Amino acid sequence: MNRRIVTACLLGLVLLTNGCAALVIGAGTGVGVYSYIEGELRRTYPADLSPALEATEQALKHLKIRVESKTSDGITTLLKAKRTDGTPVTVKVTEVSPRITEIGVRSGFVGLWDKNVSELIHATIAQRLL
Repeated sequence: MNRRIVTACLLGLVLLTNGCAALVIGAGTGVGVYSYIEGELRRTYPADLSPALEATEQALKHLKIRVESKTSDGITTLLKAKRTDGTPVTVKVTEVSPRITEIGVRSGFVGLWDKNVSELIHATIAQRLL
């Protein structure tokens, strides 16, 4: 019962402070929060930048999404990729702090974002990190 109350409170807090749609997914060990902002689905992972980036690249490879370019400034790495049908995918991996990394996934064309594909990419990344 207490777990449901805490989850409901967290959901309410996220919705009040975020100002956008959020999806809260209960897990056996905790709660994962996704933020969907202007076509980008973001999630924070309890991982250092390097393992998070490696998990992201493995997930894209597993999903047959070809990385076309990779740029980094040491804190943020931007991956530009394409799905097999030519649809663009952009993934931004940012170190928030040691052991905390935010990953933002944008799939589709401007104005026609594909949230389902972004969720699939995040689920594949999470399998490799959590």
